[in-house]
Amino acid sequence: MNAPRAKLPTVVDMTTFVPGPTPEQMKLARRSDRAGRLFEPVLLRSAARQSLVMLRPDILWKNPVMFTVEVGTVLSLIFMVTEPSRYLIILNVWLVATLLFANFAEAIAEARGKAQADTLRQTKQATPARRQRLDGTLEEVVSTSLTAGDVVLVEAGQIIPADGEIIEGVASVDESAITGESAPVVREAGGDRSGVTGGTRVLSDWITIRVTVRPGESFLDRMIALVEGATRQRTPNEIALALVLAAFALVFLIVTATLWPLARHAENYTGRAGLGTDIPTLVALLVCLIPTTIGALLAAIGIAGMDRALRANIIAKSGKAVEVAGDVDTLLLDKTGTITMGNRRATRFLPFAGFSATDVGRLAALASGSDETPEGRSIVDLYRKSPGATAVDTPLDATFVPFTAQTRMSGLDIPGRPAIRKGAGDAVIRYVRSQGGTPPVDVQRQIDAVASEGATPLLVVEGDCIAGLVVLEDILKPNIRDRFERLRRMGLRTVMVTGDNPLTAKSIAGQAGVDDYIAEATPEAKLEYIRKEQAAGKLVAMMGDGTNDAPALAQADVGVAMNSGTQAAKEAGNMVDLDSDPTKLIEVVEVGKQLLMTRGALTTFSIANDVAKYFAIVPALFAGTLPALQRLDFMRLGSPTSAILSAVIFNALIIPLLIPIALRGVTYRPIGADALLRRNLFVWGLGGIVAPFVGIKLIDWLIVSRVV
Repeated sequence: MNAPRAKLPTVVDMTTFVPGPTPEQMKLARRSDRAGRLFEPVLLRSAARQSLVMLRPDILWKNPVMFTVEVGTVLSLIFMVTEPSRYLIILNVWLVATLLFANFAEAIAEARGKAQADTLRQTKQATPARRQRLDGTLEEVVSTSLTAGDVVLVEAGQIIPADGEIIEGVASVDESAITGESAPVVREAGGDRSGVTGGTRVLSDWITIRVTVRPGESFLDRMIALVEGATRQRTPNEIALALVLAAFALVFLIVTATLWPLARHAENYTGRAGLGTDIPTLVALLVCLIPTTIGALLAAIGIAGMDRALRANIIAKSGKAVEVAGDVDTLLLDKTGTITMGNRRATRFLPFAGFSATDVGRLAALASGSDETPEGRSIVDLYRKSPGATAVDTPLDATFVPFTAQTRMSGLDIPGRPAIRKGAGDAVIRYVRSQGGTPPVDVQRQIDAVASEGATPLLVVEGDCIAGLVVLEDILKPNIRDRFERLRRMGLRTVMVTGDNPLTAKSIAGQAGVDDYIAEATPEAKLEYIRKEQAAGKLVAMMGDGTNDAPALAQADVGVAMNSGTQAAKEAGNMVDLDSDPTKLIEVVEVGKQLLMTRGALTTFSIANDVAKYFAIVPALFAGTLPALQRLDFMRLGSPTSAILSAVIFNALIIPLLIPIALRGVTYRPIGADALLRRNLFVWGLGGIVAPFVGIKLIDWLIVSRVV
């Protein structure tokens, strides 16, 4: 590895540099909801202004329920202008308030997202970059001039100017500008932790980066656009629920319209006047009976779901991804770096007949001389520490054979000498036979013995002779078994995916507590497994970080890519985990389930409280013309007008009272579907019936008391 070139004089105008927020500021901005700061003054003012803008019909028509309310309110206002009265003034004030509160729910959710986008935008800097010319020299440029394919050198203390992949070097990187966490992480060339993000800072050593995006298309740019909601689309379930709510509105519109001729006939027949022919009152009835509560909060729930995902440091590319996460049945996880600590280390060289442990180590070290993966470097380190080790000098005319997912081997070709290979047992055995050699009789027994211990055996071959085994050992992540048990309680089936042989895979799977495993996995094997699960009607989530994971990430219903992974993986997934924590899917699933539960709970509440409003308004409408209907008036409200006003006021006030629940989400607990249904009916269904009776009665008492 060549040393970095000497620094060149800086020729960049540093006035273009804009300092980003501190890690503490990022944490505060990302997690303000955890401290209960749902309604910060700045957000309130922004949302209030947006609530007025959203009264425009060309905006509100996208929400059929609230558009119906707006049309009815305009009609009622026209009647108020022609025949003004105190009753109509108060009624119309609260009809308008219903619209504003409904708009405010969506506006406050969007304002919170835009506030996060502003914080992220502060991280987007015009920074100096040291770009490599074709002749190998460096030139100083501004990060905004970089484009895909450019190669830049970044040293300790410097900011990474653009998204890219490390092609040389290893460094400690501070990613707090993106993740909000100040703990540094190691990024290195080779393997699946080579991805870096523009705006993060190198703390030690140096790295050479190949830029992977064009200006304006960086990961940070896409984050800002997603957070602002510019690319947000309604999810299928959200669209379906909106259609159901629109159908409810249409049904009650027809019912309400038919009440007018019935009330008029009753007035003519009995000679008594009532409120049944009063158009503003019929509008109030319609507004109270259609599901205005969930209609007002539906968009806010979806936006808040993506917002909560971001606050868990997960970028969801669509609301659908968050929603589907709540229904996932099967989860596929890579073993290395996900279930285990990653960076498997070589611990032993086991020779076969005719070779010594030193021989095996020397051959393995030669085959790993150009291997930049942590496993490859650990083989070289182990050999150097071995007794009798000599210097590992790779001849200048040697050709390194890189590892691929298809061959599952790597090695070295030296002119005039037998080829050296190391790799998975079955792949190397096939290679030896293709070269005309015969594997040792007990080679499979040795492989099985190492694998049964949970270690990974790599065969080392020289020419057509197998020299021995390299033993790579994994370490399980702390508390990983408890994490999988938690997923199991959520109803998820966990599947470990590994390129190891079946015995090693079985051992690690047993230690970790996963439900199933896929051994000797190729990209094709992952795809086949996902498609098989999907064909059985199951939703599948996949977590990965490598280029070879990209097809599976694209096929899965929920594909979560690690931010530290390759660009191909991040493009293929529909979520990106900024923390690169492979067990983060627990939080992903919880956010998805919380979104679905919140929507279900508030829908139940909205429909249930219509029942109470029905008993408050309908008897009052016909009390004057049809005294027999007074039997239904068991709420005993003060007067017909106070009953209608009380119902409309309650209907308006309940919306802002439920906004915190829509934004925070209903508390998630890993319980079964039956238990969840019972809880919804008992808490939100019963609550939706009781709350309006109590609230309407209290408001009526206040109205009557003030009149008296």
